[in-house]
Amino acid sequence: MSLLLFVYGTLMVGEPNHRYLAAAKLVGRAMTVPGFELLDLGHFPAMVPARDAACVWGEIFEVDAATLARCDKLEGHPNFYRRTPIALSVGRQRRAETYLFVRRQANDLVIGEGDWRAYRARKTSCGVCGRVHEGVGHPSGSGAAGCGR
Repeated sequence: MSLLLFVYGTLMVGEPNHRYLAAAKLVGRAMTVPGFELLDLGHFPAMVPARDAACVWGEIFEVDAATLARCDKLEGHPNFYRRTPIALSVGRQRRAETYLFVRRQANDLVIGEGDWRAYRARKTSCGVCGRVHEGVGHPSGSGAAGCGR
């Protein structure tokens, strides 16, 4: 058994948890259809359904049952992230499974461009809250406004 798995954060090629997909076949880069947004949870992102939201960028892998089971365990499926089928746009529409975050909070920081790698490349880590903000350091100097901490 194999299925397509869409990943958008630390499971992507070159990211810290990609080793979980070392035996999987990379199909290519893809984006979701509109209707999702990416959240910054500090050291990793989370994808959630959202009205009037843009697309989220990531990679598609063909995975076997053993690889999927390891990824499910890493992602805390079904209690932290829930593996869910979604539609992707890759030249033509295609379906794949992905991990959606199940515990969204009002103060979660939205990654507007929907691309974890691009977002991380232009941000710096905050010494106060661990999240990333435009420029250097925490936006309020000690917590609150920018990150809700």
